Amino acid sequence: MPVSRRSLPPLNALRAFEVAGRRLNFRAASEELGVTQGAVAQQVRLLEDHVGTALFQRLPRGVALTPQGAAFLADVTRAFDTLGDATTQLLARPDAVTISVTPTFATKLLIPQLPVLNSALPGVELRTIATEAVSDFDRDQVDIAVRLTRPPFPGSVEAHLLFRQELVAVTSPHLIGNAVLPLSTEQLGDLPLLHDAHNHWPKFFGTTGKLPGAVFNQTTHALDAAMAGQGVAIACRAFVQSDLDAGRLVQVRPAGFEARADYYLARKRATSSRRTVDAVWDWCIANWSC
Repeated sequence: MPVSRRSLPPLNALRAFEVAGRRLNFRAASEELGVTQGAVAQQVRLLEDHVGTALFQRLPRGVALTPQGAAFLADVTRAFDTLGDATTQLLARPDAVTISVTPTFATKLLIPQLPVLNSALPGVELRTIATEAVSDFDRDQVDIAVRLTRPPFPGSVEAHLLFRQELVAVTSPHLIGNAVLPLSTEQLGDLPLLHDAHNHWPKFFGTTGKLPGAVFNQTTHALDAAMAGQGVAIACRAFVQSDLDAGRLVQVRPAGFEARADYYLARKRATSSRRTVDAVWDWCIANWSC
């Protein structure tokens, strides 16, 4: 049965025992730890009381480990070695930057550009959180966020406009065949509609009622269905431009209405910031800003 954290011995007592057991001398242990010999002896007694057994034999000159103490020392030494290795690995890792983006932004813009970003910033470990939820920079430990939003912003947040949300209706070229573009509203009404969480189609048709068609919780899934020839989706041009250029999608017409929010880069405003966060921030602006 695992030992609960509350029943573990105090760390200072374990450390004093480990050094004293390795050196077999309380005075030498006190010199290594930078404390008094009495403090080492007190911590060892505290540990022995905690585990309920003697760990050292007190001899006229120095100490010796009991059989229980010798076995315990081997395990404690391995535990401290593990902690030391973990700390070394942590300090040796590249400076990590956590960026929170919407799922569609992650799929359509960030992930395809990761090799370019890694090449430009080889010393940075980028950690990505894909979510629509508004980030709390401190609670979520997020350095930078990309969000579909609009001003004004709190004074504690620094924000930079990346690009306007230009909405377009797109589908697979196989679905429309030789139809002349742009399609009329009536022609679009005859095609399968693909809905996402933004629910743009009612605004496009000027209705408040529910429209038929497959519903997806993320835009990227609606776009996958559009590329598969299953219907027409409305999405931000920035997310479909590469598919339009490659011929996987065709723009059948502009959405015909303005979106009420745009894509912004945001971070917590501070008097000073980490160099790596600044580098990722500047890279995002250079590569995605309108």
